[in-house]
Amino acid sequence: MQVMAGARVGGAEAFFERLVPALARAGLEQRAVIRCHADRAARLEAAGVPVVQAPFRRYLDFATRRTLAREIADFRPDLVLSWMSRAAALVPKGPVPHVARLGGYYDLKAYRGCDHLIGNTQDIVDYLGARGWRSARAHYLPNFVEAARRPAQPRAPLDTPEEAPLLLALGRLHVNKAFDVLIQALALVPEARLWLAGEGPEERHLRALAEELNVTERVRFLGWRSDVPALLAACDILVCPSRHEPLGNVVLEGWAHGRPVVAAAAQGPAALIAGEETGLLVARDEPQALAAALTRLIGDPALRVRLAVQGQAAYQAEFTEEAVVGRYLELFEALSKSERK
Repeated sequence: MQVMAGARVGGAEAFFERLVPALARAGLEQRAVIRCHADRAARLEAAGVPVVQAPFRRYLDFATRRTLAREIADFRPDLVLSWMSRAAALVPKGPVPHVARLGGYYDLKAYRGCDHLIGNTQDIVDYLGARGWRSARAHYLPNFVEAARRPAQPRAPLDTPEEAPLLLALGRLHVNKAFDVLIQALALVPEARLWLAGEGPEERHLRALAEELNVTERVRFLGWRSDVPALLAACDILVCPSRHEPLGNVVLEGWAHGRPVVAAAAQGPAALIAGEETGLLVARDEPQALAAALTRLIGDPALRVRLAVQGQAAYQAEFTEEAVVGRYLELFEALSKSERK
């Protein structure tokens, strides 16, 4: 049983909507209990996964607890996999093993009722151990991203010259993503254009910063997009400037779609990228360093090709849907057997 209390959009929510259908395609019988979200429910049901919706309120949510208890008793799953701390805290204790997935360095208070935890980076698994979680009950399973190619998003409707070096950045417009640093770097790379795909609380600040630095005509705020492969096909360089990034799904997306990646050395990208081999890493919060890396890559087509090819090889080795789904199924089988003993 899959239990998701996520918001309308977000990185964990997007991966949930990739993994659950992928597990269904691999033959795993599932039922999903999700926070009320009609579009998400429709997408999961289209993949053959029955869905039950519940409120998943923040406090005193007895209705969701009752729903979960009822669905577990009816479905009788071998395992319950919860996503996000709210879901983990609401899953009732019982004979069914409870596994929770973490995509960040969270307070473990909400996960005390879990039997096992999954971290989507090895560093998160190490973090769990450092906070007293038993190593035998902490497991590293990476994410995968959508790898199917799409026709490129045309540049003309977004008033972007065909010959201009095009940078792409993806993610929630939040201070952790450091898109302010990217806009400052853009001001130092006058030939480049930037597409920024995402929505969030920093949008007003970022638009004001672009105007202050006189780069408004070179930035396009695209909002939350569901056509990321088309954006990747159109861009020349994928940029991940995050101050804080536990994994860095955008790095995997760049690799999967054959795009060179420049990233700030936050936790996730620094663990994923072999500097000068599968991408370029720069110091966090340093616009000049980011601008220098972008200028270098724009001026060196051979380097762009080399980084893209080697990044794609790294993706194929560990982060394809087939590889990640296989690891999830292996873990589920091992845990269901061990917990029955």
